[in-house]
Amino acid sequence: MTNDVIFIGAIFAMMCIGLYCVTQKSMIRILLGVEIILNAGNFAIVYFASYHVAQGFVDPLGQSLAFMSIILGGSIIAVGLALIVNAYKQFKTTDVDEMRRLKW
Repeated sequence: MTNDVIFIGAIFAMMCIGLYCVTQKSMIRILLGVEIILNAGNFAIVYFASYHVAQGFVDPLGQSLAFMSIILGGSIIAVGLALIVNAYKQFKTTDVDEMRRLKW
């Protein structure tokens, strides 16, 4: 019971930190917030996959889903970081509010 509370609390804390980062104005913080939310989801998938399985065993479906999610998350972050670097080179800012005010 104590381990359950610790794992659920860690997942909840990671989700809260990720949601806080997504509400920031910097594009890099938004991207890091998305990554933290994805990691919290992976943590939840692996935790709940091992919840009702015999002692010492883990459901391989949960691990494979988390593995695919890590791969997709890494590619999303790579593309997002490339877009942020390109936007910074062109506009010299990573602030979302300033980017909205710029005219093409």
